[in-house]
Amino acid sequence: SPASGSVDSSHLVAGSVDDSHISGLAASKLTGALPAISGASLTGLPSDVTSASSAPGSPTAGNLWWDTANLLLKVYSGTSWNVVSNNFIATGGTITTVGGYKIHTFTSSGTLTVTNGTGSVDYLVVAGGGGGAGASHGGAGGAGGLLTGTGVSLSAGSFSITVGAGGASSPTIGVVGENSIFSTFTALGGGYGGKSSAGGAGGSGGGGGWNGVGGAGTVGQGYAGGTASASGSNYGTGGGGGAGAVGGNGTSTTAGNGGVGLSNSYSGSAVMYAGGGGGGTYNGGTVGVGGLGGGGAGSTTSVPTAGTANTGGGAGGYGGSAAGAGAAGGSGIVIIRYAV
Repeated sequence: SPASGSVDSSHLVAGSVDDSHISGLAASKLTGALPAISGASLTGLPSDVTSASSAPGSPTAGNLWWDTANLLLKVYSGTSWNVVSNNFIATGGTITTVGGYKIHTFTSSGTLTVTNGTGSVDYLVVAGGGGGAGASHGGAGGAGGLLTGTGVSLSAGSFSITVGAGGASSPTIGVVGENSIFSTFTALGGGYGGKSSAGGAGGSGGGGGWNGVGGAGTVGQGYAGGTASASGSNYGTGGGGGAGAVGGNGTSTTAGNGGVGLSNSYSGSAVMYAGGGGGGTYNGGTVGVGGLGGGGAGSTTSVPTAGTANTGGGAGGYGGSAAGAGAAGGSGIVIIRYAV
């Protein structure tokens, strides 16, 4: 028989014990594991719990509000709504929630401010792409460096975000892109395109101009630019390096294509970043196309294509004989996300 003060399952008829008979039950009498409880199965919540995207009207102290816009449980103090738990809360950039992640996107420099809790974040940092060189024999700009990582712990405080600009348009050698920075992570600006000279080093290297080698990329951020031709009828210049591949070499009639970038989905969907620019040619021939990830195309008689904004794409080079400038590199981007 059961010990004094205890009741086993054989003495209970299903549904025979109601609330009035267990209201005085001591917690010390309960043993064993509780079954998992699904929030989807909960019904009959108290009337002072409101689930909505905006604050309920006419609250009284102690009312609870599940803020569906920010996925936070809040309690009304009598004067304001306050977060109930130690949830990780941050502000800054353009904020979206996609696929279980809150995403902070910075398309220009700003500040990520952690106002509550400690959290683990993932990051994407892309620097500005390099500018292409001008006429004649102008090489393409390299893509901005690309860094990505997971599991960075952040606590309350302010964290500066720098989003690098693309290298400016220039009639001579190109202009290096600007660095992008989050915390201790610095992506280097894309290398400039060379004008009858070597391309510049950077996150990804710029393409060489006439007889010039491509600039070096940075390990872990991007690849080298392509080498230019020194002979033939069209003197193809080098393509800019990308985050995923080297820039193409120029030939006597064809310019090098930009190196391909890399895909990343921290924005909430897959996006290509950090493609190199395409090289130019001298009075005809085939110009280089920009690498996937915002790289601009090169040119022989018209204005080359700029790198796409907020991708870190390298600019196209201008290879023609008439006076003209290379294009500008695309600006960078910084994205911070964390699970909610």
